[in-house]
Amino acid sequence: MVKNILVTGDKGQLGNEIKVLSVDVNNCNFYFIDRDNLDITDREALESFCKDKSIHIIINCAAYTAVDQAESDVETANEVNHLAVKTMAQIAKKESIRLIHISTDYVFDGENYRPYLENDVVNPQGVYGETKLEGENAILKENPEGAVIIRTSWVYSSFGNNFVKTMLRLAKERDELGIIFDQVGTPTYAKHLAETILHIVHNNTKAQESVEIYHYSNEGVCSWYDFAKAIFELSDITCKVNAIKTAQYPTPAKRPHYSVLDKEKIKSHYQTLEIPYWKDGLKECLSHLS
Repeated sequence: MVKNILVTGDKGQLGNEIKVLSVDVNNCNFYFIDRDNLDITDREALESFCKDKSIHIIINCAAYTAVDQAESDVETANEVNHLAVKTMAQIAKKESIRLIHISTDYVFDGENYRPYLENDVVNPQGVYGETKLEGENAILKENPEGAVIIRTSWVYSSFGNNFVKTMLRLAKERDELGIIFDQVGTPTYAKHLAETILHIVHNNTKAQESVEIYHYSNEGVCSWYDFAKAIFELSDITCKVNAIKTAQYPTPAKRPHYSVLDKEKIKSHYQTLEIPYWKDGLKECLSHLS
């Protein structure tokens, strides 16, 4: 059977990566939307679209991701990250649509000493994390059949705005940069996350009685300092990188100091899934950018 798949947030990093990959996906019709052609906060419009196109799967890549701006723009962040997700979950439940939703490491407080498991205690430290957690909770409450929540971290791509592109731009403007070394996590190449989502779409053989939460990032661990150093080394860019503490670079929203995600669950449920090392993802992204 041909699957009709709705992908929200198609102008973002992940949405764009899925769009590129979708060209080579068989037995699927993809519908890509963003707020310009379909407002996901408009329940009537979204439900009508899903019925009209006979949608089988919604992949929700849409999110309010301006972490600092969210601290002052609480209403919009809540509308996109929570209320729109709640609406999607309700529609998915009503219309028997499978929902795949992308969440974040920011649902945790970053005070852990080992990689975060899916069932670890959540404790967001800012509006972005709080609203993303509310979105997760809305899905859990509605419990649409076969729904999946994927928490990820430090996403970058050749599309959109991200740390990699910011570093490349700043390196052209400055001889040296101060980069935070006491925040640790794992960069995630959005293309690899997109491949994982499509892998789940095509390899879901596990019967689900409730919503499944998975953690996904690339393999390995680094700090933002290490990440910046790798970007410049792999790009043959000469730019001195100075290690600074979080306290030396204050921001409106608190960042988690530790964001490493444990991926054993997704590996065990999807045993043919291969998760690349973060530096290999970076090399691939930089080759696209060059």
